[in-house]
Amino acid sequence: MQACRFQLHYPQPLLKHPTTTPPIPKDGGLLFRQKLLYLQSLNINPHKALNLNPSLRSTPLSSLISLERSLSSVGLSRPSIGRILDMCPLLLTSDPLPPINFLLHEVSLPFPHLPLSLTRCPRLLVSSVPTQLRPTLLFLTSLGLVLNSHTTLLLVSNVENTLKPKINFLQSLGFDEPEVNRMVVRSPGLLTLSVENNMRPKAEFFLEEMEGDLEELKRFPQYFSFSLEKKIKPRHRALVEYGFKLPLSKMLKISDGEFTARLIEMRLQRVHKR
Repeated sequence: MQACRFQLHYPQPLLKHPTTTPPIPKDGGLLFRQKLLYLQSLNINPHKALNLNPSLRSTPLSSLISLERSLSSVGLSRPSIGRILDMCPLLLTSDPLPPINFLLHEVSLPFPHLPLSLTRCPRLLVSSVPTQLRPTLLFLTSLGLVLNSHTTLLLVSNVENTLKPKINFLQSLGFDEPEVNRMVVRSPGLLTLSVENNMRPKAEFFLEEMEGDLEELKRFPQYFSFSLEKKIKPRHRALVEYGFKLPLSKMLKISDGEFTARLIEMRLQRVHKR
Protein backbone atom coordinates (compact mmCIF):
# COMPACT_ATOMS: atom_id res chain seq x y z
CA MET A 1 0.00 0.00 0.00
CA GLN A 2 2.83 2.42 0.83
CA ALA A 3 4.48 1.84 -2.54
CA CYS A 4 1.22 2.41 -4.41
CA ARG A 5 0.62 5.71 -2.63
CA PHE A 6 4.17 6.71 -3.33
CA GLN A 7 3.77 6.01 -7.03
CA LEU A 8 0.54 7.99 -7.15
CA HIS A 9 1.91 11.07 -5.43
CA TYR A 10 5.64 10.83 -6.06
CA PRO A 11 6.40 9.16 -9.41
CA GLN A 12 9.53 7.03 -9.59
CA PRO A 13 11.29 9.42 -12.01
CA LEU A 14 11.77 11.69 -9.01
CA LEU A 15 14.27 9.15 -7.71
CA LYS A 16 16.40 9.11 -10.84
CA HIS A 17 19.38 11.35 -11.34
CA PRO A 18 18.58 14.25 -13.68
CA THR A 19 20.58 14.16 -16.88
CA THR A 20 20.35 17.80 -17.94
CA THR A 21 22.73 20.31 -16.36
CA PRO A 22 23.55 23.94 -17.11
CA PRO A 23 26.40 24.53 -19.59
CA ILE A 24 29.74 24.98 -17.83
CA PRO A 25 33.13 26.19 -19.07
CA LYS A 26 35.59 23.60 -20.40
CA ASP A 27 38.69 25.14 -18.84
CA GLY A 28 39.92 22.86 -16.02
CA GLY A 29 40.90 25.64 -13.64
CA LEU A 30 37.60 27.42 -14.08
CA LEU A 31 35.73 24.15 -13.62
CA PHE A 32 37.49 23.44 -10.33
CA ARG A 33 36.87 26.96 -9.07
CA GLN A 34 33.22 26.74 -10.13
CA LYS A 35 32.95 23.45 -8.20
CA LEU A 36 34.38 25.06 -5.06
CA LEU A 37 31.99 27.99 -5.36
CA TYR A 38 29.10 25.58 -5.81
CA LEU A 39 30.05 23.71 -2.61
CA GLN A 40 30.29 27.00 -0.75
CA SER A 41 26.84 27.99 -2.03
CA LEU A 42 25.54 24.93 -0.18
CA ASN A 43 27.47 25.96 2.98
CA ILE A 44 29.81 23.00 2.54
CA ASN A 45 33.41 23.49 3.66
CA PRO A 46 35.29 22.60 0.43
CA HIS A 47 38.63 22.05 2.17
CA LYS A 48 37.12 19.62 4.68
CA ALA A 49 35.16 17.88 1.91
CA LEU A 50 38.27 17.44 -0.27
CA ASN A 51 40.33 16.17 2.67
CA LEU A 52 37.72 13.61 3.71
CA ASN A 53 36.78 12.64 0.17
CA PRO A 54 39.74 13.00 -2.25
CA SER A 55 37.63 11.52 -5.07
CA LEU A 56 35.70 14.78 -5.05
CA ARG A 57 38.63 16.47 -6.79
CA SER A 58 37.90 14.64 -10.05
CA THR A 59 34.10 14.63 -9.72
CA PRO A 60 32.44 16.83 -12.37
CA LEU A 61 30.23 19.68 -11.25
CA SER A 62 27.37 18.15 -13.23
CA SER A 63 27.40 15.14 -10.86
CA LEU A 64 27.14 17.39 -7.80
CA ILE A 65 24.23 19.30 -9.33
CA SER A 66 22.56 16.00 -10.17
CA LEU A 67 23.07 14.81 -6.58
CA GLU A 68 21.48 17.96 -5.18
CA ARG A 69 18.48 17.54 -7.47
CA SER A 70 18.05 13.92 -6.42
CA LEU A 71 18.09 14.84 -2.74
CA SER A 72 15.77 17.76 -3.39
CA SER A 73 13.32 15.44 -5.15
CA VAL A 74 12.75 13.45 -1.93
CA GLY A 75 11.75 16.54 0.03
CA LEU A 76 15.03 17.86 1.43
CA SER A 77 15.45 21.63 1.43
CA ARG A 78 18.65 23.17 0.07
CA PRO A 79 19.91 24.14 3.57
CA SER A 80 19.25 20.57 4.75
CA ILE A 81 21.09 19.15 1.74
CA GLY A 82 24.06 21.39 2.50
CA ARG A 83 24.15 20.29 6.17
CA ILE A 84 23.93 16.63 5.20
CA LEU A 85 26.70 16.88 2.60
CA ASP A 86 28.93 18.90 4.94
CA MET A 87 28.46 16.30 7.68
CA CYS A 88 28.98 13.40 5.30
CA PRO A 89 31.29 14.44 2.40
CA LEU A 90 31.52 10.85 1.15
CA LEU A 91 28.00 11.30 -0.13
CA LEU A 92 29.30 13.83 -2.66
CA THR A 93 30.65 10.93 -4.72
CA SER A 94 28.08 8.28 -3.77
CA ASP A 95 24.74 7.21 -5.17
CA PRO A 96 22.03 7.92 -2.57
CA LEU A 97 19.26 6.17 -4.44
CA PRO A 98 19.79 2.56 -3.22
CA PRO A 99 19.51 3.58 0.48
CA ILE A 100 16.55 5.86 -0.30
CA ASN A 101 14.68 3.11 -2.12
CA PHE A 102 15.54 0.70 0.70
CA LEU A 103 13.98 3.04 3.25
CA LEU A 104 10.87 3.51 1.14
CA HIS A 105 10.26 -0.05 0.01
CA GLU A 106 11.88 -2.38 2.57
CA VAL A 107 11.58 -0.31 5.74
CA SER A 108 8.25 1.02 4.38
CA LEU A 109 9.01 4.52 5.62
CA PRO A 110 6.29 6.91 4.39
CA PHE A 111 7.67 9.26 1.75
CA PRO A 112 6.85 12.46 3.72
CA HIS A 113 8.89 11.10 6.66
CA LEU A 114 12.01 10.56 4.56
CA PRO A 115 13.53 14.06 4.99
CA LEU A 116 13.46 13.83 8.80
CA SER A 117 15.01 10.37 8.73
CA LEU A 118 17.86 11.49 6.45
CA THR A 119 18.44 14.73 8.35
CA ARG A 120 18.70 12.85 11.65
CA CYS A 121 21.14 10.32 10.23
CA PRO A 122 22.97 11.28 6.99
CA ARG A 123 25.07 8.10 7.29
CA LEU A 124 22.07 6.19 5.99
CA LEU A 125 22.80 7.62 2.55
CA VAL A 126 26.32 6.18 2.38
CA SER A 127 25.56 2.81 3.99
CA SER A 128 25.57 -0.37 1.95
CA VAL A 129 22.11 -1.88 1.57
CA PRO A 130 23.20 -5.57 1.36
CA THR A 131 25.99 -5.51 3.97
CA GLN A 132 24.74 -2.94 6.50
CA LEU A 133 21.15 -1.76 6.21
CA ARG A 134 19.34 -4.98 5.32
CA PRO A 135 21.01 -7.26 7.94
CA THR A 136 20.42 -4.65 10.65
CA LEU A 137 16.79 -4.25 9.62
CA LEU A 138 16.30 -8.01 9.93
CA PHE A 139 17.78 -7.97 13.44
CA LEU A 140 15.68 -5.01 14.57
CA THR A 141 12.46 -6.46 13.21
CA SER A 142 13.25 -9.77 14.95
CA LEU A 143 13.01 -7.80 18.21
CA GLY A 144 9.57 -6.55 17.22
CA LEU A 145 10.62 -3.02 16.29
CA VAL A 146 8.74 -1.16 13.57
CA LEU A 147 11.07 1.59 12.39
CA ASN A 148 10.01 5.19 11.90
CA SER A 149 11.77 8.44 11.04
CA HIS A 150 13.13 8.68 14.61
CA THR A 151 14.51 5.13 14.82
CA THR A 152 15.91 4.55 11.31
CA LEU A 153 19.24 5.83 12.66
CA LEU A 154 19.59 2.40 14.32
CA LEU A 155 20.10 0.92 10.86
CA VAL A 156 23.69 2.21 10.71
CA SER A 157 24.62 0.36 13.94
CA ASN A 158 26.71 -2.78 13.87
CA VAL A 159 24.59 -5.73 15.01
CA GLU A 160 27.34 -7.78 16.67
CA ASN A 161 29.39 -4.99 18.24
CA THR A 162 26.77 -2.35 19.01
CA LEU A 163 23.24 -3.73 19.22
CA LYS A 164 23.63 -7.23 20.67
CA PRO A 165 25.74 -6.11 23.67
CA LYS A 166 22.81 -3.95 24.85
CA ILE A 167 20.42 -6.89 24.52
CA ASN A 168 22.86 -9.19 26.34
CA PHE A 169 23.31 -6.68 29.17
CA LEU A 170 19.58 -6.37 29.77
CA GLN A 171 19.29 -10.15 29.86
CA SER A 172 22.18 -10.30 32.35
CA LEU A 173 20.05 -8.22 34.75
CA GLY A 174 17.52 -11.02 34.89
CA PHE A 175 15.11 -10.24 32.06
CA ASP A 176 14.26 -13.01 29.62
CA GLU A 177 14.34 -12.55 25.84
CA PRO A 178 10.65 -11.65 25.36
CA GLU A 179 10.87 -9.15 28.23
CA VAL A 180 13.95 -7.50 26.73
CA ASN A 181 12.29 -7.32 23.33
CA ARG A 182 9.25 -5.59 24.84
CA MET A 183 11.52 -3.14 26.67
CA VAL A 184 13.32 -2.27 23.44
CA VAL A 185 10.05 -1.80 21.56
CA ARG A 186 8.82 0.48 24.35
CA SER A 187 12.10 2.42 24.46
CA PRO A 188 14.19 2.00 21.27
CA GLY A 189 16.66 4.56 22.62
CA LEU A 190 18.08 1.73 24.76
CA LEU A 191 19.90 0.54 21.66
CA THR A 192 21.76 3.85 21.33
CA LEU A 193 23.20 3.85 24.86
CA SER A 194 26.67 2.76 25.97
CA VAL A 195 26.59 -0.29 28.23
CA GLU A 196 29.65 0.67 30.30
CA ASN A 197 29.17 4.44 30.42
CA ASN A 198 25.41 4.56 30.74
CA MET A 199 23.39 1.42 31.26
CA ARG A 200 25.59 -0.39 33.80
CA PRO A 201 26.06 2.51 36.27
CA LYS A 202 22.35 3.35 36.10
CA ALA A 203 21.35 -0.27 36.66
CA GLU A 204 23.74 -0.55 39.61
CA PHE A 205 22.41 2.64 41.19
CA PHE A 206 18.82 1.48 40.72
CA LEU A 207 19.40 -1.98 42.17
CA GLU A 208 21.84 -1.10 44.96
CA GLU A 209 21.20 2.50 46.05
CA MET A 210 17.50 2.68 45.22
CA GLU A 211 16.87 -1.00 46.08
CA GLY A 212 14.63 -1.08 43.02
CA ASP A 213 12.56 -3.89 41.61
CA LEU A 214 13.27 -5.28 38.15
CA GLU A 215 9.54 -5.29 37.49
CA GLU A 216 9.57 -1.50 37.66
CA LEU A 217 12.45 -1.29 35.18
CA LYS A 218 10.51 -3.59 32.90
CA ARG A 219 7.51 -1.25 33.08
CA PHE A 220 9.63 1.88 32.64
CA PRO A 221 12.76 1.10 30.56
CA GLN A 222 12.95 4.83 29.72
CA TYR A 223 14.73 5.10 33.08
CA PHE A 224 18.01 4.50 31.23
CA SER A 225 17.52 7.58 29.07
CA PHE A 226 17.63 10.02 32.01
CA SER A 227 20.85 11.56 33.33
CA LEU A 228 22.18 9.70 36.36
CA GLU A 229 24.01 12.67 37.86
CA LYS A 230 21.63 15.48 36.92
CA LYS A 231 18.26 13.84 37.46
CA ILE A 232 18.17 10.31 38.88
CA LYS A 233 20.51 10.74 41.85
CA PRO A 234 19.34 14.17 43.06
CA ARG A 235 15.65 13.31 42.79
CA HIS A 236 16.05 9.96 44.52
CA ARG A 237 18.05 11.54 47.33
CA ALA A 238 15.51 14.34 47.74
CA LEU A 239 12.78 11.73 48.16
CA VAL A 240 14.86 9.70 50.61
CA GLU A 241 15.61 12.81 52.68
CA TYR A 242 11.89 13.25 53.41
CA GLY A 243 11.05 9.56 53.50
CA PHE A 244 9.06 9.51 50.27
CA LYS A 245 9.01 7.13 47.34
CA LEU A 246 7.62 7.58 43.83
CA PRO A 247 7.33 5.23 40.85
CA LEU A 248 10.16 5.81 38.36
CA SER A 249 7.85 7.36 35.76
CA LYS A 250 6.42 9.92 38.22
CA MET A 251 9.86 10.62 39.63
CA LEU A 252 11.59 11.28 36.30
CA LYS A 253 9.14 12.34 33.58
CA ILE A 254 8.24 15.70 35.13
CA SER A 255 10.26 18.93 35.00
CA ASP A 256 12.42 20.13 37.89
CA GLY A 257 9.77 22.68 38.84
CA GLU A 258 7.00 20.09 38.81
CA PHE A 259 9.14 17.70 40.88
CA THR A 260 9.80 20.38 43.50
CA ALA A 261 6.10 21.25 43.61
CA ARG A 262 5.17 17.60 44.05
CA LEU A 263 7.70 17.20 46.83
CA ILE A 264 6.24 20.23 48.66
CA GLU A 265 2.72 18.89 48.15
CA MET A 266 3.64 15.52 49.66
CA ARG A 267 5.24 17.25 52.66
CA LEU A 268 2.12 19.38 53.21
CA GLN A 269 -0.12 16.33 52.98
CA ARG A 270 1.97 14.64 55.65
CA VAL A 271 1.64 17.68 57.94
CA HIS A 272 -2.15 17.78 57.46
CA LYS A 273 -2.47 14.12 58.37
CA ARG A 274 -0.84 14.67 61.77
